[in-house]
Amino acid sequence: MKLRTVVIPVAGLGTRFLPATKTLPKEMLPVVDKPLIQYAVEEAWAAGMERIVFVTGRGKKILEDHFDHNPELEEALLARGKDTLLAEARSTIPQPAGTLLYTRQNQPLGLGHAVWCARHVAGGEPFAVILPDDLIDTGGGKPVLQQMAEEFDRLQTSIVAVMAVEPWQTSKYGIVAPLNREEIDAHCIQVNGLIEKPLAEAAPSNLAVIGRYILMPEIFQYLERKHQGVGGEVQLTDAIAALLEKQAVYAFRFQGVRYDCGDKVGFQMANISLALQRPQLRDQLLPLLQEQLDRYHHQPSAVEE
Repeated sequence: MKLRTVVIPVAGLGTRFLPATKTLPKEMLPVVDKPLIQYAVEEAWAAGMERIVFVTGRGKKILEDHFDHNPELEEALLARGKDTLLAEARSTIPQPAGTLLYTRQNQPLGLGHAVWCARHVAGGEPFAVILPDDLIDTGGGKPVLQQMAEEFDRLQTSIVAVMAVEPWQTSKYGIVAPLNREEIDAHCIQVNGLIEKPLAEAAPSNLAVIGRYILMPEIFQYLERKHQGVGGEVQLTDAIAALLEKQAVYAFRFQGVRYDCGDKVGFQMANISLALQRPQLRDQLLPLLQEQLDRYHHQPSAVEE
């Protein structure tokens, strides 16, 4: 089975970033000089995806425009001899045409429902899912979806990306129950179950599912039921747990550093980290960061005051 399609849900309201996201989709917020959505699409292209399906919502047309020509901008750059910038502007346009597809999630019923909305495009074949909020820096190595696609070629079954989290963080994630606890430190672990957002005392491990999935098409049979899980939403984790009754699912420990860009702190960390990787920015940023560190190091804490 060949992996050709990736689904990218982008229908959320981005309320944690208001007022910035009042009119601008969260996925268009830039990390250094590229919007979050572009990192996701570039990761999909690097993994050889032939179809990228955006599950959008109202007010998201700007996402479509970002991956299209802007004639006025391109003509202005060409006239000014800005060849490098012109190439950057055109680099977001997929080749061949028709690679990007769009469908709507007209009700905010959760991630599982968003994926289900792509069923007519992705149905019948295995497909991947990328959540743009989870920006993963692999330090120049293979992007995570490419790492997972190579594992899929070997396993030919569903795979979820996982990372180790602190016990107090398990209530924020879907948590994997390994089939064999002796293999919990392995690169790829067969899954016995998944639990959505368990408290630390109920968590079967500290391996949290993050925003990269490769799923078999049978997942739509379970998403079709629209079972409401934690938060009253259709949880993708619940559908994967149900899929385990018929198929093997593996947890993949990826190589890379994940930044939660749906969170203000994680978003700022991603900007700082990726900016420091560019020499022309690092030389100017490091003195400022050191100055700020010194400033806050010597500033009395609220308790001391």
